[in-house]
Amino acid sequence: MTLNAQMLKLLTILSFAWMASFTSVQAKEAAPLAEDPVVEKRLIHISEELRCLVCQNESLASSRAELANDLREEVRKLIRDDKSDTQIKEYLVTRYGDFVLYKPEVKPLTWVLWFGPFLLLILGVMGMAVYLRQRQSEKPVKEQLSDEDRRKVQEILKSGDAS
Repeated sequence: MTLNAQMLKLLTILSFAWMASFTSVQAKEAAPLAEDPVVEKRLIHISEELRCLVCQNESLASSRAELANDLREEVRKLIRDDKSDTQIKEYLVTRYGDFVLYKPEVKPLTWVLWFGPFLLLILGVMGMAVYLRQRQSEKPVKEQLSDEDRRKVQEILKSGDAS
């Protein structure tokens, strides 16, 4: 190897080592668990039944969004205040609406959430049945050739003259 190639290799290794030293600086510190493991276990149980308001398809327990961290801290505070699971959920529903629950109660406001998909499925099946029935009735009925028409066709085919 030439001196330039060795120098380039050494510079490459040093630059990778230098960049690697900064990755540990950028890493975030893990969020501390609650001092009481009972509180933390109850928090996990409750937050698995709640929806993250930012992610929307994740539970509050699995979300890493800033708002989710704030909501978990609020739930911890409510647990320490000796609120029941039901009281905590009611508080969050009052504050954020039924959307915060993964399984909202069945009530007139949430009927669309619970029964809407089934209603759409039924309407789709009924619409398809009506469409197919109409399409079936619109098919032209094949007319049968009379004996006279068959005889004419045979004559044309025998003569080879199509005009």
